Amino acid sequence: MITDNQLYSLAIFLGAAAMLLIVLYHFLEVNAQDDTDLARELSSDKSGVGAVKPAHSHSHSHSQSQSQSQMGDEKR
Repeated sequence: MITDNQLYSLAIFLGAAAMLLIVLYHFLEVNAQDDTDLARELSSDKSGVGAVKPAHSHSHSHSQSQSQSQMGDEKR
């Protein structure tokens, strides 16, 4: 069976290893070079999950003001 001291040492070791891996990940992420060929290729293709309907600013703002006024009436 594992003793309290062994469990304590294991927890300290695993916590320190996790912190070192997090620092290493962030260091590599910050210093990573951008691939301009890949960025150019992705920007030329349509990207995204699915089709997005263009928002009509007039109807969207009108429906938003209606919903806000309804919420205000409910609070009273």
